[in-house]
Amino acid sequence: MSKPSPHTDPRGFLRSLYDAAVARALPADNIAAHLPQPPRGRTVVIGAGKAGGAMAAAVDALWPRESPLYGLVITRYDHVPPAYRLKPGRIEVVEAAHPVPDEAGRKATERIVKLTQALTENDLVLCLISGGGSSLLSMPAKGLTLEDKQAVNKALLRSGAAIDEMNCVRKHLSAIKGGRLAAMCAPAKVVTLLISDVPGDAPEVIASGPTVPDASTCADALRILDRYRIDVPAAARAGLENGSFETPKPGDPRFAGHIVRTIATPQESLEAAAAVAREAGVEAYILSDRIEGESREIGKMHAALARQIATRNQPFVRPCVVLSGGETTVTVSAKGGKGGRATEFLLGCTVALQGERGVYVLAADTDGIDGMEDNAGAIVTPSTPVRAGKAGLKAQEFLDRNDAYSFFRPLGDLVVPGPTFTNVNDFRALLIL
Repeated sequence: MSKPSPHTDPRGFLRSLYDAAVARALPADNIAAHLPQPPRGRTVVIGAGKAGGAMAAAVDALWPRESPLYGLVITRYDHVPPAYRLKPGRIEVVEAAHPVPDEAGRKATERIVKLTQALTENDLVLCLISGGGSSLLSMPAKGLTLEDKQAVNKALLRSGAAIDEMNCVRKHLSAIKGGRLAAMCAPAKVVTLLISDVPGDAPEVIASGPTVPDASTCADALRILDRYRIDVPAAARAGLENGSFETPKPGDPRFAGHIVRTIATPQESLEAAAAVAREAGVEAYILSDRIEGESREIGKMHAALARQIATRNQPFVRPCVVLSGGETTVTVSAKGGKGGRATEFLLGCTVALQGERGVYVLAADTDGIDGMEDNAGAIVTPSTPVRAGKAGLKAQEFLDRNDAYSFFRPLGDLVVPGPTFTNVNDFRALLIL
């Protein structure tokens, strides 16, 4: 099958770059080189994240059949690979809610905690962690309820806080994150396999770092809550103020001998997309794998760069592709509509590009879901403003109410791959012809 040409099929070409980025991060193709040797005792598999089902399936397929293996991993609803759903293996996969935790996640987390009990130094705990684990692995700190955690999570998601800020708060209001899960496994050896969905790939930030020590403090969490004016229950504030919610710190002997391995990263996926572009004869430039900030503003910045290339051949000569990743944020207005980071980014692009000739943009989340909708993202073309005008859609009005999904859907410009069973966060590609 011929590959889509950037010149004759720019939409298909951009989609091929996204597909290459996702494929590079699939657990089945990355996990084998990072698996430890079977221990003398038991191997218990635990974990959480949007890639959890696919990671569990990969471990089950690769682990020696003669070596005892069992466990439980939590993933998002509809994120269990079809083959593993039809024929489950030795590792149970439970589905729960994301981005706001639910009762299913809480109950599954309690079961994971039970699996960590009565372990010995001869046992191995293989912990599979990927983005989304912060909400899926849900066990409120003492004195807090699931409803408390849900309220704080919703407020954080609306606030515009960066992912490391959100996860700092989450781990301090949790009984299992911020290294606490690994501490529960002592004296067993813990090997954590990570798929990174955060800028910088910091293990302590991915899924709020359930198996790694945490250098952040209760005081840091309080400052973040105050900065974004987020109200929390009295018990939460008391636990943060008196330090009873403090996390295990670097140097804690319970982490001695633990191993943390990252099996897929945003940078690797961007490099895979760049390779596909170059094979098609278009030079590719990776802007950054760790871009953060307000989605609409990052969209306008990317649009300005694209227009500079399109009109002045600076700083790159067209035709070219500019790629970026990271995790932007959306500060939701009181009139919040439908959409996520990727489509809000694209709506900011649409407003700023003004139909610039020869510029095509795709932005999509590599997990296949942008926010709470059914799409991963969307595509902007030079004809987007004209087509929107004919449909009576004004980009700025939709941007003002955070309703990007409702703007792109009637135009037929949504990217809808379904769950991808991995997650290396935002993917953005600008094609300038």
